Amino acid sequence: MFPVQSVPDPPLEHTRAEERELPAAPAAPQSYRELLQLTPDLQVLLPRAFDVIGDIVLVRLPTELEPHGAEIGAAFLRFVPGARRVGWDRGVHGEARLRHLTPLAGTGPWRTHHRENGLEFVVDPEVAYYSPRLAREHARVAADVVPGETVWDLCCGMGPFALTIARREVARRIVAVDSNPEAIGLLRENAERLGVAARIDARHQSIEDFLPSAGAVDRVVLNLPHEGIKYLPSVSAAVAPGGTVHYYEVTPRADHSMRGNALVNQLAVRAGWACVEARTVHAYSPQADLVAYTLRRE
Repeated sequence: MFPVQSVPDPPLEHTRAEERELPAAPAAPQSYRELLQLTPDLQVLLPRAFDVIGDIVLVRLPTELEPHGAEIGAAFLRFVPGARRVGWDRGVHGEARLRHLTPLAGTGPWRTHHRENGLEFVVDPEVAYYSPRLAREHARVAADVVPGETVWDLCCGMGPFALTIARREVARRIVAVDSNPEAIGLLRENAERLGVAARIDARHQSIEDFLPSAGAVDRVVLNLPHEGIKYLPSVSAAVAPGGTVHYYEVTPRADHSMRGNALVNQLAVRAGWACVEARTVHAYSPQADLVAYTLRRE
């Protein structure tokens, strides 16, 4: 049996024509949640947000869903095109900001290739910090860099800020610093792959060891949302007049309107500093957001 648009006249020998309604193709699921058969009390606990890094899917689950982890992982493999492995992201921990990942479905290593802003990075979310939710921030900060600037990327992880800035070829000098040797290793590997290794000074070093001999700087990226505040005064003291600090912090929503001024009051060199922008990057919890603060020394 095969479909035809018209009946031959005269009809073909040993054939007959029938008119039938062809079955409609099943609608594609709009969410991985549609692929799961859970009780209503568990269905409402399924998270709406998840991260895709290359062919890796990472999702944060409440503990009540742990017995259904394999089923949820299988649903993501079916729903996300090209997904190879699914992991339960149990959060970032320690100074190196490493993710605690529990495999849910799929095979192979966590190491993967991820594309953002026209660049392809080698990423391993288990050994070095990286967040795909910051892709727009990587591009925004890179676009703000003025020709001839010196830029520090502090707590750089595997270096997406530094790599994106280096691609533009406008910064005079880029120093990327992280205390995690695995992260610096990935940064150097990606810098070589992208042909920008000569433009990035990648250092396996703590901020405390780096700052005393670092000199002056025009622009700083400080992406350490939970602990960066303890470094902000000493970092600001190294910023040249006219310089900028891009500071990232998890801020309770009730504090959004006043937090920029509060940060300025904590700087070691207060004169001439202002918070010129505070932009919500993404929701962090029901009560708080990751906020990008642009602090400028006039």
